[in-house]
Amino acid sequence: MEGFDWYTWVALPLLVFLARVVDVALGTIRIIFTARGKKHLAPLLGFVEVFIWVSVIAEITKGAHNITAYLAYAGGFATGNYVGMWIEERLAIGNLVVRAILPENQTGLVEELRAAGYGVTSVNAYGAKGPVKLVYTIVSRKDLPNVIETIHKMYPKTFFTVEELRSVEQGVFPVRATIRQDTFFGRKSK
Repeated sequence: MEGFDWYTWVALPLLVFLARVVDVALGTIRIIFTARGKKHLAPLLGFVEVFIWVSVIAEITKGAHNITAYLAYAGGFATGNYVGMWIEERLAIGNLVVRAILPENQTGLVEELRAAGYGVTSVNAYGAKGPVKLVYTIVSRKDLPNVIETIHKMYPKTFFTVEELRSVEQGVFPVRATIRQDTFFGRKSK
């Protein structure tokens, strides 16, 4: 009786899993960067992604004719999607438009956002229950939690939407004195 083949049943599936996590995470980030107009990063990520993918496929077809390697391949794909989205969320690249609908006479949110350095546009409109004020601001994705906190603080029941923007030109944006410590790791800075 032959000994257990550690490479085929343990090392290779683990290698396949880790390679797929990296390759799919890069693919997920590449697609997001492409959608956000980051034209210079996407091709580089695509090159690395495909290189890893081809290397893994070559290794699987060469000698990994077992269910463990196939499950590792599928598991790496699923995990890589999650990891790619997690990384992209932490990078918080891009800009968003925040649109809030307030009762017509409520202008405190406009002043609060302007005091924080955000450019704000407000428009008088007519909603389902009468006159309202539409409040628009363009923010960096890194600033979204602060803007949402301000909205909830000022008007907890305000209806607002957040949408992705492909590009922004000109405008009024807050000046960053320092890079936030909690951007990547999710910790609050003190």
